[in-house]
Amino acid sequence: MAILKFRIYFEEDESIYRDVAIRHTQTFRDLHDCILKGYEFDNKHKATFFRSNDHWQRGREISLEKYDKEYKAPPLLMEETSIGSEIRDPNQKFIYLYDFNKNWTFLVELINVSKEENPRMSYPSTVRAEGIAPSQYGTKGLLGEKFADVEEKYDLSQVGDGFGEKDEDGEDLGFAEGEEGGEEEV
Repeated sequence: MAILKFRIYFEEDESIYRDVAIRHTQTFRDLHDCILKGYEFDNKHKATFFRSNDHWQRGREISLEKYDKEYKAPPLLMEETSIGSEIRDPNQKFIYLYDFNKNWTFLVELINVSKEENPRMSYPSTVRAEGIAPSQYGTKGLLGEKFADVEEKYDLSQVGDGFGEKDEDGEDLGFAEGEEGGEEEV
């Protein structure tokens, strides 16, 4: 059984990508679900793949469902279309479009074909993640959930504003140890 490895680039920044390993017999629906999981997106919106060429031009559509829009040719359905059936060349490319309102676009490129299946891996699987995924809704903090642990460990509500005391002229009241009032002149 062939294992296909795809690199899924976030269209707006090629340094952000996920590598996904999938069996050639699995469907585009499986790939769709794996991409969403790898980029931490929910599964609530419309989605479609387009077969593509080396210039990232959109070809035949492989859609989650038949949408109420005009098609040049009827779309293939993700649920019924195996990945292997749409591989036309060793560097096959697809464009993945998610959430037609936000137009999240990902460039999907076949980067490896292997006959060796890893018995410890369940397919499809994200095997590599580079860069911080864009936030599907709003903003995503760099620290994310880990920041709550830092807040609990160190009571950050008690931290000062980072400024020392100043007199009415805005001069530092830098007290030396054991000394009270006034600044020491050098």
